[in-house]
Amino acid sequence: MSKKLYFVGAGPGDPELITVKGKRLLSEADLVIYAGSLVNPALLHDLKAEALDSNGLSLEETQSRILAALRKGKKVVRLHSGDPSLYGAILEQMRPLEEEGVEMEVVPGVSSLFASAAALKTQLTLKGVSESLIVTRPAGTTLEKDELAALSRHNTTLAVFLGTHKIRQVMESLDRPGDTPVAVVYHASWPDEMVLRGTIDDIADKVQAAGLERSALILVGGVVNRTGFRRSHLYRDR
Repeated sequence: MSKKLYFVGAGPGDPELITVKGKRLLSEADLVIYAGSLVNPALLHDLKAEALDSNGLSLEETQSRILAALRKGKKVVRLHSGDPSLYGAILEQMRPLEEEGVEMEVVPGVSSLFASAAALKTQLTLKGVSESLIVTRPAGTTLEKDELAALSRHNTTLAVFLGTHKIRQVMESLDRPGDTPVAVVYHASWPDEMVLRGTIDDIADKVQAAGLERSALILVGGVVNRTGFRRSHLYRDR
């Protein structure tokens, strides 16, 4: 049995934003199990591998397919959207397979967080504006209670995943002035990318008017406006 499974970050959507290593592993794979519509289908074109959509499969069914392929000596790639380390739920997949003697390798990917910053042409940390970044998500089906209010009080860049469908509740949870800049980036790096800019007070109306409910990232803080920053010491006059 082949004893190695590759978890590969597919990147945020643009098929050219997968890593060179990730692309090579896809080309060499016999089985690619991918994360449904979150992965750009262009990444699956012209592969020799069997491509299996994990959407609708239970964790046990997915693991069974992986083990069956590995026992036949096949090379298997588990393709995740963005980077597997951010809300990728990889450990719950890895543990049972490790108990079966499967070795794991995780290949990082470009997160939608970084693709969103690129779409805004800004920095997530910006001298004189925000020196820190907080990544979080609102309460929901898999999270009983969130810390949005407390985290927002740090007055730094706040990135909220998995919250577009409840954007109004998210904004109401934030303990920051209503004129704090907010951006919502839908499908960052995809051809249908959309960027909405506003404030805590009005962004929910803009998101609702655009009909966005998922596949978007919320960024809160002064970095959204790209103003008020100081020159980096890296480029200070000499």
